[in-house]
Amino acid sequence: MQCVTSTAFGPAELLHRLRARGSGTAVSPVTHIERVPAREGRTAPWPAWTDPAVRDAFTAQGISAPWEHQAAAATLAREGTHVVLATGTASGKSLAYQLPSLDALATDPRATVLYLSPTKALAADQLRGLIRLGLDGVRPATYDGDTPREEREWIRLHSRFVLTNPDMLHHSILPGHGRWGVFLRRLRYVVIDECHTYRGVFGSHVAHVLRRLRRATTRYGASPTFILASATSGDPAGSASRLTGLPVTEITSDASPRGAVTFALWEPPLLPPVSSGPSPSPDDLELGQPIRRSALRETADLLTDAVVAGTRTIAFVRSRRGAEVIASTARQSLDEAVPGLGDRVAAYRGGYLREDRRAIERALLSGELLGLASTNALELGVDLTGLDAVLICGYPGTRASLWQQAGRAGRAGDEALAVLVARDDPLDTYLVHHPEAVFGRPVEATVLDPGNPYVLGPQLCSAASEAPLTDADLDLFGEPARDLAERLVGEGVLRRRPSGYYWIHRGRPEVDLRGTGGAPVSVVEATTGRLLGTVDHGSSHAMLHPGAVYLHQGVTYLVDDLDLEDAIALVHQEEPDWTTHARDVTNLSVVNVRSYVDAGPVGLFLGEVDVTNQVVSYQRRRLGSGAVIDTRPLDLPVRELRTVAVWFTVSPQALTAAGVDAGEFPGALHAAEHAGIGLLPLIATCDRWDIGGLSTANHADTEAPTVFVYDGHPGGAGFAERAYGTAEEWLRATREAIASCGCEAGCPSCVQSPKCGNGNNPLNKEDAVKVLDTVLAALAGNSERLSH
Repeated sequence: MQCVTSTAFGPAELLHRLRARGSGTAVSPVTHIERVPAREGRTAPWPAWTDPAVRDAFTAQGISAPWEHQAAAATLAREGTHVVLATGTASGKSLAYQLPSLDALATDPRATVLYLSPTKALAADQLRGLIRLGLDGVRPATYDGDTPREEREWIRLHSRFVLTNPDMLHHSILPGHGRWGVFLRRLRYVVIDECHTYRGVFGSHVAHVLRRLRRATTRYGASPTFILASATSGDPAGSASRLTGLPVTEITSDASPRGAVTFALWEPPLLPPVSSGPSPSPDDLELGQPIRRSALRETADLLTDAVVAGTRTIAFVRSRRGAEVIASTARQSLDEAVPGLGDRVAAYRGGYLREDRRAIERALLSGELLGLASTNALELGVDLTGLDAVLICGYPGTRASLWQQAGRAGRAGDEALAVLVARDDPLDTYLVHHPEAVFGRPVEATVLDPGNPYVLGPQLCSAASEAPLTDADLDLFGEPARDLAERLVGEGVLRRRPSGYYWIHRGRPEVDLRGTGGAPVSVVEATTGRLLGTVDHGSSHAMLHPGAVYLHQGVTYLVDDLDLEDAIALVHQEEPDWTTHARDVTNLSVVNVRSYVDAGPVGLFLGEVDVTNQVVSYQRRRLGSGAVIDTRPLDLPVRELRTVAVWFTVSPQALTAAGVDAGEFPGALHAAEHAGIGLLPLIATCDRWDIGGLSTANHADTEAPTVFVYDGHPGGAGFAERAYGTAEEWLRATREAIASCGCEAGCPSCVQSPKCGNGNNPLNKEDAVKVLDTVLAALAGNSERLSH
């Protein structure tokens, strides 16, 4: 393995080296530099109640005293107050919940603690930290899908600090609560780490899993205190209360020291004309029109330069494919510069086998790896001490995630560099040219809706399968629970008895906590039977259809067969000279209207809709040019979704008066829809892949030109409601993003979409601005006309 000597490059020097790459372009790729100053820490004495053995264990790890926020949160928890600690990355939230938890285990030999994290990597990291403390009698252990079955019984009987995730709590611990009765009876604390990640449908499911946990502990005579840890977020106490169903006190003043951070916003340069230079990469031509150099290729080059400089760097990427592409490209470039240097870069993402993930984590922590391209699987509180720089390939969807990822560097208090590399996307382009939207605004509040009947119904069935639901139990699940329980009785799912509601079927209810649409699909190499990884069910139609190109750890495979019933895709290794892009068709009908604004020629609506979607074909596109080779049909089932949407209508007369010809209605509305979807994450805690849209010049249900934006989850996830409540802010930012883009006819930075099933056709950028001007003019001052 090639050894690179670590250099003394600070953030400013490294940024200078990176900027030198773009010195030959007409416009600097750096659109803004934000300097976040260093901050001194403020300590507090160890709380008087701290057990000496626990205090000594922390002291032996170099922690001479807690920070003020750690001591405050720990003391509230020790007093029995449910508390959420919402402070920055690397602010020491772990100690805040470990201190009261370990004190309870030290002073009460019967006490137990349950820790929940959203990822296996974070739980494994927490386990390493607990083991390092070396406290007798704690016996910490991870209990997740990777835990061998022979170890599970030992953990249930002997571990006093169990680290698990909501999925195992739902699928294993709560259904088997009788076997866990001793552990639950002695439960003192429930720790919910990185609670800001529990949003949308997943967060709504987790909220009810926690209510089921509270119900189970009450049955066994326990009343544990909940300690929640969160990245800095808006309204942490309110979000934590919605999640747990309990009153929660927040601690938000961060007293930890912080090294200075240099944060750069980076826009990849425009590509030269193809005829005057080398062919763009296939990623640059992903939409068939070279506009800007792709964020994937730009990030790969920045990662290459950072590794050559000896800078330990992690590149966060939004997709699994993106992580593979960046790692593969960087390895190839490094090996061309110094043979063997590419071995010091790897990819990390969900879907890898357990042993592969753990090996990569060890190599990163040991310094064997200098560069890593990762999905958000490593965004959360995994201790990555020693990283110097973070590259963020594409806005991660929320400011909370942006700062969480940026905080992975400089964890030892040293200076750090963070670079946000903009994708050719309306929101990314908007942000790199409006830095005040990144640095001048508070982070978002977490959006979840426990009242969603598509979430609440299955959760009530799960609870009833664990023990009959009494009237008192129903109060735990919120106001809609009683009516919904009666509806489930009418549907023959539950049976009403004087002692409560009973689950009447064999087996357990099928509940998909993460809203992925079903069991993950296993990707298997056909010739060897080797399991390569998994893809979530919701993405399988587009990623694993027959003929699809599938990347895994830098190796290319072609999909031979997709068996949805058995959730298996068979693949074989091949190096084709083309990529694949799925195409789909969507239809939508309005079920009901919850709220609306009558603004004359414009209407703004919120309501339920039925959406049908089908992947019908895929394109093969030539590597190196992006040229379409052919379009091949697919025979995949239709997917049906009842969800919540926000939509606006505009009268044809108003559009004509604004200068939009009738023949341009479809392209104008389509362009406005794409840009609106791209900008919605600016005001809602969502990703553009969490939402969908449809536009039409004359919808059958509205009888008018209409643009719909809907939540991509059954029953909705709260995103459409947020868009409806802030429609003017959302649509104004959308209008500005389109109007300020320098392209002539529309590009990925404004109105083209990477997920468009119609190949981004038709689109009319100029008329989309006229549509939005008309809508905004009508909505201005009409909020008092809200009707129900």
